[in-house]
Amino acid sequence: MRNPTLVFIPGLICNADLFAHQLQAIGSKANYQVADTRTADDIGAMAAAALAGVTGPIVPIGLSMGGYIALEMARQAPERIAGMALLNTNYQADDEAKKKQRRATIALAKSAKFKGVTRHLLKSFLSPAAMEDDALVARVIAMADDIGAKGFVRQQTAILGRRDQGDTLAAFAPPLLVLCGMLDTLTPPDLSKKMAKIAPNAELTLLEDVGHLSSMEAPEAVNAALEAFIAKL
Repeated sequence: MRNPTLVFIPGLICNADLFAHQLQAIGSKANYQVADTRTADDIGAMAAAALAGVTGPIVPIGLSMGGYIALEMARQAPERIAGMALLNTNYQADDEAKKKQRRATIALAKSAKFKGVTRHLLKSFLSPAAMEDDALVARVIAMADDIGAKGFVRQQTAILGRRDQGDTLAAFAPPLLVLCGMLDTLTPPDLSKKMAKIAPNAELTLLEDVGHLSSMEAPEAVNAALEAFIAKL
């Protein structure tokens, strides 16, 4: 088998800067792409576009919404997925309470108050310690500004319509890295523990004192986990 292409898939209101440290550490050692999560309002379409943008075997590396897309890639083209890394994500579809929350943020974004959405989400994205890091907070806000209100609405709409991927996980035989921050309140570590139990060949990594955006909060730890995982493929 030819060497797989690593496909980094950003989460909600995030761009390639979400994986800046990983791309710097790993990018020189492997072929990689960063998936486009801006233009579609459907997880299936995002996954199909990511698959179409690369030839040969793939290792999707997705954080949060990126994990939803990675799982959908594995569902659509299991024969092409050489391994997968799911960071701070969820395999389940939203319940009604979560859907209501998403619809509220969509309405807020459509009312020209996107800055308010970003500020509201910050405390969910970052651990309390990370919230004290002005440079890190500025990077998250800059990513949100780059995605913009229209991109945010498309992404939230896509997340609202996603399917449960429990069957995809159960059928996924290649190596799987499941990683989460212990202080993640958006996709709590218990979800990662469940994913690691469902998938037949999963490795679980939990990071102490780290929130939702683990790749930015704990870049060295995430790099080490990814590099060890990729070396096993």
